[in-house]
Amino acid sequence: MKTIRIETARYIDGYKVEIKFNDKTVKIVDFSIFFEKHPHPQHDKYRDTHLFKQFKIEAGNLVWGENWDLIFPIIQLYKGRIKA
Repeated sequence: MKTIRIETARYIDGYKVEIKFNDKTVKIVDFSIFFEKHPHPQHDKYRDTHLFKQFKIEAGNLVWGENWDLIFPIIQLYKGRIKA
């Protein structure tokens, strides 16, 4: 079985990101519910869309911050929804 990894990610608007995986699956994930339901000082700064847009792909994961301040399970991203 092939390990699922993120190949590309593109900011859409608000807290939505289009994610393309290495098996060519494409999902649009809306992170707004996560921010609403899980306030926390470590990741609240990413409510600022200017900072939210600064995600990157490292080791096949979508991450925010130098020390991976914010990261989500790849299976949730692959399913297209974050557990709230």
